[in-house]
Amino acid sequence: MGTTLATGLGKGTDGAVAAAKAARQAKDKFGGGRVDLSLVYSSSEYDYQAVVDTVRAATGNAPLIGCSSSGEFTEENVEQGSVAVGLIASDDIKFATAIADGVKEDPERAVRTVANKFPLKRRDYPHLSAIFLIDGLAGVGEEITLLASAVFNQTFGTNVKLAGGAAGDDLKFKETFVFSDDSIATDAVSVCLLSSKKPLYTGVQHGHTPVSELLRATRAEGCVLHEIDGRPAWDVWKERTAKAASKIGVDVEAIDGVDIGAHLIRFELGLPDVGGKYKIRVPLGKNEDGSLNFGCAIPKDVTFRIMEGKKENQITSARVAAEMAKENSGDGEIAGALVFDCVCRGLILGDEFYIGVDQFKDVLGDVPILGWETYGEICMEPGQFSGFHNTTSVVLIIPK
Repeated sequence: MGTTLATGLGKGTDGAVAAAKAARQAKDKFGGGRVDLSLVYSSSEYDYQAVVDTVRAATGNAPLIGCSSSGEFTEENVEQGSVAVGLIASDDIKFATAIADGVKEDPERAVRTVANKFPLKRRDYPHLSAIFLIDGLAGVGEEITLLASAVFNQTFGTNVKLAGGAAGDDLKFKETFVFSDDSIATDAVSVCLLSSKKPLYTGVQHGHTPVSELLRATRAEGCVLHEIDGRPAWDVWKERTAKAASKIGVDVEAIDGVDIGAHLIRFELGLPDVGGKYKIRVPLGKNEDGSLNFGCAIPKDVTFRIMEGKKENQITSARVAAEMAKENSGDGEIAGALVFDCVCRGLILGDEFYIGVDQFKDVLGDVPILGWETYGEICMEPGQFSGFHNTTSVVLIIPK
């Protein structure tokens, strides 16, 4: 049999109706037989427990992983306010799910709790990967990703590839949830460990370019950036983005209300990385004192540039992420792909978001694709030193 992936997308008057539609659509494509893993991504419009219970009932209580989201898509359609379901059956992959809470207070304890619930490395399934989903508002994306890589590698005695994302809530920024089997939880991490006969393959790319000189975070506490070069962060942000913003008809001095969020999503923070590349960090909002909130910690005294995310670059970067994953997979047949795509990219592209999704389809061909919009993306290959991203596309290819 190898490996099969089927997808479904549903909307409805409530979570049970939307989930039933998505599960039925996926099962119709699936063609019967057992389900080894369900993947479920749900809009915050629905009762998450009803969504999870419905999919579990439809799949014979197959292991389940998922989370709340901010937009969902498959190879067939792009939606907001929906439930996306992916069903996997495989003779070549063994799946194990686990969940742990308390990630804000003690991310290491949460990661170790999850790792200790998994079976040790299986003899005939040497390649280990993990789908890693976290509370999108916990503010520990970078920390918990690094901890997961270290703890998993130590626990299993081999490198574990990580791919996943931070849960969303349709840009409400109030509360996000992760799912595991029958459980839903906030302030939590949900993980599916995949032990496989063949390796899984990833690609990741953002679409931002620098618009400022090097700046320094002279005052930062946790996820809050207070001052840049000794001045209020928002004042510097406006000043250094004014020229680029004027080219698209935006007067930075007149920005207020919801327009501030849109401006911050277009102009994000870039940490210099290896080889002249940048790690993107998205500002989630401005405080009254001019400080900026981020989705993960910003180290004090770190140097960075303000970056701009143009539409054309967002489309190109989606294609590059898919090409990277496809190139890594070689000539092997593809069962399908899981895509973790930042909600910021969706906001930048607006009504043209579907064009970005089309890039995945064009590169990967006629295969199932299950995707959702995140509050942060995870992609960490063996040997890498950082794995939490913003405003990127992460593509995980599952071999057939």
